[in-house]
Amino acid sequence: MIPERLHLPGQGDSAPKRGHHKVYVGMAAGVGKTTRALNDLRDHLESGEDVLIGLLETHGRAGTIAAAAGLPVWPRQTVERGGVSLGELDVAGLLERRPALILIDELAHTNIPGSASALAGREKRWQDVEVLLAAGLDVVSTVNVQHLESLNDTVTRLTGIRVRERLPDHVLEAADELVLVDVTPTDLRARLQAGKIYSLDKVDQSLSNFFTSENLTALRELAMRQIANVVEEEAPSGLPGVKERVMVAVAAEEMAARLIRRGGRLAERLNAELLVVSVRPAQLSSGASRFLDTYRALSTALGGTFTMLDPQGGVARALVKHAREQHVTQIVVGESSRSRLEEFLRGNIIAFLLRETRNVDVYVISRD
Repeated sequence: MIPERLHLPGQGDSAPKRGHHKVYVGMAAGVGKTTRALNDLRDHLESGEDVLIGLLETHGRAGTIAAAAGLPVWPRQTVERGGVSLGELDVAGLLERRPALILIDELAHTNIPGSASALAGREKRWQDVEVLLAAGLDVVSTVNVQHLESLNDTVTRLTGIRVRERLPDHVLEAADELVLVDVTPTDLRARLQAGKIYSLDKVDQSLSNFFTSENLTALRELAMRQIANVVEEEAPSGLPGVKERVMVAVAAEEMAARLIRRGGRLAERLNAELLVVSVRPAQLSSGASRFLDTYRALSTALGGTFTMLDPQGGVARALVKHAREQHVTQIVVGESSRSRLEEFLRGNIIAFLLRETRNVDVYVISRD
């Protein structure tokens, strides 16, 4: 097979602006990185943008398959290997097609020997992504923290498992946006037991090996620290002694106390400021007012501040505006209680936060 010869804009043309790279990072398989990335892609599609799934690894997971339903897919390059037809990312085809945004799953993946990418000297999928970014194409991708090269020995020591697929740290350091997709070890193990990550015949072995509570707790801590380190390095200069700021967005409802406590623990771990905010509703009942008084006191008790924001422009825009003004590096929000119809009419706040914030980690806490 003849290696592909790629003509990149910039070779004889004026060099293009580098594409935007957004990476969803998780502590382990099954946390929901790919589903979140697919939902991100769908939001852009519904906004009228030209988007494509460049390469998706569903691993047969029903939730991932459902999240991808109806999204446009670019065909894979077929590679014959050992009498089996396999698929790899079609870099040349995507460069010619030039969509506005491409989803490429599993950055640390090793390209199949004999594929066009491998023959062109690109052993890893992240190198394919680099070609697309250099050509000015925007990419959203996914990776688990245990695949980072610098953490390989640490992950082996903590889990007893040597991860073979690895990714250079500079890939995340160069990314324009990092989004930590976080669930508790208990929730992740519950997903595993329900057959949502691997087939049921693999559950017991997984629970007793890689997916132990101890391993997941350690990996979760590594993921949080890694994201925090990257954000700290890229934090705006000129802030007197402050690089980490955790903003917790709450409404006048029972879930808010849990969000504030979660944000308080995160702020303590990162040695960060805790900023609790709520967007002032058009009408505030006496019950809602009591809720907010309680949350103001809780925020103060945890060493933070509590601020009511002006609702002009809507809840999502008010949160993004405050996050930018305060140089926030982490945002903690609760899972939406809105119905699909309400989200259609008023917009999805979480999706807006993810789309409009830059170099900010967004933690979405489940309502359960």
